[in-house]
Amino acid sequence: MTDTLRAPVRTGTKRLALLDVLRGAAILGTLMTNVWVFTTCGSEWGVLQGALGQVTFGSFPEAAEGVFRLLADGKFLSLLTILFGAGLAIQYASAARRGQPWPGRYKWRALFLFAEGTVHFVLVFAWDVLMGYAVTALLVAWLLTRSERARRRVMWWAAGVHLTVMGLLTAVLATADNDPGSGDGVSPAVVELYAHGGYLDQVAFRLENAIALRLEPVLSFFLLLFLFLLGVRLFRAGAFGADEAARRLRARLLGWGLGLGVPLNVAVALAGPDYFLLGRYGAAPLMAVGYIGLIGALVDRVRRPGPLMTGLTSVGRTALSGYVLQNLLCMLASYGIGLGLAARLGDTWRPWWVMGLWAVVCAVLMVGSTLWLRRFANGPLESVQKWALRR
Repeated sequence: MTDTLRAPVRTGTKRLALLDVLRGAAILGTLMTNVWVFTTCGSEWGVLQGALGQVTFGSFPEAAEGVFRLLADGKFLSLLTILFGAGLAIQYASAARRGQPWPGRYKWRALFLFAEGTVHFVLVFAWDVLMGYAVTALLVAWLLTRSERARRRVMWWAAGVHLTVMGLLTAVLATADNDPGSGDGVSPAVVELYAHGGYLDQVAFRLENAIALRLEPVLSFFLLLFLFLLGVRLFRAGAFGADEAARRLRARLLGWGLGLGVPLNVAVALAGPDYFLLGRYGAAPLMAVGYIGLIGALVDRVRRPGPLMTGLTSVGRTALSGYVLQNLLCMLASYGIGLGLAARLGDTWRPWWVMGLWAVVCAVLMVGSTLWLRRFANGPLESVQKWALRR
């Protein structure tokens, strides 16, 4: 996703195949969360009003949705952020080998990413991650010129500040005298906007409510900083390599990440909606670390890549294009400007049609990116970015 997230597949002369697979899994995994945003009453704004509802396990459909959401929410976003940090470390190492100044031209990549994220936010999806990544990348790019000791201090300081903020906000939510409800507070006008409104009206709505819709990267900035620097440390520790030392490190990531992350995420989910922040921004990153170990262990056992691994690799190599395209496809499928499935199917076929939409979009991305890379070296948006940055 951008040249930094797409390009870091080599260290020295050896290609790090696992990074492509992890990026592909992270892109499709973020859709496991975002697909519920597109298909929820009031869509992007409805999520802020509690329309998505709490994870529950009262019936088989509720349990299926709960497990689906619990496996994804915040986990793959954290994984994507870690991978972005690893990619940044590779860009820095590449510049050092070539004797190029740092951050040098990289700051233009970050600014271009911010512009891409702004366009994506306005025209496609309010919960864009690119803008927050661009701002964080500029800071981490500078930190890469500092000492390892300084980066380590900033990394753990950022983690401490983030957890303190999330803890305080959770305490406020838990002690406040309110009823989060289940989406009843969503304005009928907003519901109508996404169900039957025009495209330009939706764009105008995002612009009018840009501050509220852009709060996530502000609230999670210190988490982004921590995960970026964690990605740098994991890359330099060899976590994405193919040797025995890398496998042992990933085994530890698997054990600690899932061993602590799974019970913590389940506990927070069952505690109620007031603890949402601790789940998505506190416990979820632990599982993201575990996912690195889990996916790495599965890839290590592959002797001959099949369609699934080929598809994930292709999506990983076209991550920016895949991220934008999956959101565009969900927008056209769910909103009234397209097929209007969110209003037509609603809760009647939920959660099955939502999961089906996710599966269809994933298949389109894996097949489409594989076919595209047979003819072109880069994804469509990656090619545009490379062209623009050469000007």
